[in-house]
Amino acid sequence: MVRPRSAAAHRKVVEAAIQLFAKEGIDATSMDAIATASGVSKATIYKHWADKDALALEAVSYLFGFHEDFPDFASGDLRTDLIDCLSYESPHMPELRERMMPHLMAYSVRNQAFGRAWRERVINRRRSALAKLYQRGVAEGMLPRHLDPEISTALLFGPILYRHIFDNYVGGKRSPSGPPRTFVEQVVDSFLRSFGTETKRLCQ
Repeated sequence: MVRPRSAAAHRKVVEAAIQLFAKEGIDATSMDAIATASGVSKATIYKHWADKDALALEAVSYLFGFHEDFPDFASGDLRTDLIDCLSYESPHMPELRERMMPHLMAYSVRNQAFGRAWRERVINRRRSALAKLYQRGVAEGMLPRHLDPEISTALLFGPILYRHIFDNYVGGKRSPSGPPRTFVEQVVDSFLRSFGTETKRLCQ
């Protein structure tokens, strides 16, 4: 019979891993270092996680707020809800999250299995939220019924992701809050001008 996990030990390991990953990188951080920093034995750590990748995936998921429910964007205005959905960033430890991003991106490239698992977590939450908005837009007559959800997600989320990763700088310093809202508004308006129905087009 498997013993119940110690919630306190589990939290200590996750928090120690986050600090070390953000400072040293995932590759350069050993399970020994995590055990030392957390005060939890390596044997106990391996009872909770099969390997460092499993721990890293949980740690970065926690850091990026995946333990929180994704908001339900339902103001009643489709344009506003699309902008809010694409602009949303978890308020959970933004500065530490920003420090983690370069390490996370590099590790995801070198470790393809980890990268796939991470991308699936990132994209699925936003994809599910956007899918609800597409369905509502179609039901309200603001989006056409033939709209392809996958293509729509790529068209909307692609520019946001690009700006967030490659061009999200303010005054020469990277902003931890994501792309400016004005940029997101332009992306959504371009999408609605292209795909919004003629009778209820939101943006002219």
